[in-house]
Amino acid sequence: MLLFVGLGNPTPDSENNRHNIGFKIIDTINKKFSLSKQKPKFKGLLTTGNISNKKVYAIKPLTFMNNSGICIRELIEYFKIDAENVIVFHDDLDISFGKIKTKFGGSSAGHNGIESIDKFIGKDYSRVRIGIGKPKLKSSAADHVLKDFDEEEIEELKKVMDNIASSLEILIDKKLDLFSSTVNNK
Repeated sequence: MLLFVGLGNPTPDSENNRHNIGFKIIDTINKKFSLSKQKPKFKGLLTTGNISNKKVYAIKPLTFMNNSGICIRELIEYFKIDAENVIVFHDDLDISFGKIKTKFGGSSAGHNGIESIDKFIGKDYSRVRIGIGKPKLKSSAADHVLKDFDEEEIEELKKVMDNIASSLEILIDKKLDLFSSTVNNK
C-alpha cells in the first residue's frame, strides 16, 4: 500500500498558487490512472485505486499547508500504512522552476507543510520536490509561494505534471534517482 500526498491550501483563491503544486499533481495522477472520485475523509480529499498492481491512496489535505501532518497521521494510522510508503509532492523555492528532486527523509528546509508532516509521522518518507524558482524581485518567500503561476508557467507545469504521472511506476518502485532523472530529461 502506498500513500501519495499533494501539499497545498484548500481555498479557491489558492488554486493556482505556487504552494499548491502538490494538489495539482494529485489531480493529474487521479485523472491519468482513473482513481476513485475524491471524497472528503481524514481531513482531506481522498482517492483510491491501483497503479502497477499496488493499492494506492492519494490525498490532498484540507488542513492547510501548515497542518498537513494532522491529515496524514489519521490516514496512515487508519489504513496501517508505514511512513516509508508515503510519498509527498510539494513546492521548493531552492530548485529551478519546473525541475524536480527526490529524497527520502532529511530536513524540511523550512517548508512548513513538511515540518508538520515530520512532527506527526517522523521523517522516514519520500519527497518529490517541484521547483518553483526564487522570486525575480526581492520579495519574501511567503509572498512568492502564495503568488499564482502565470500563463507561461502553467503551460510548462502541465508538461512536468504529465511527465511525473507517466513516470509514476518508477516512483512506486522507490527508484527515486531514476524517477528524477527520467522526469527532468523528458
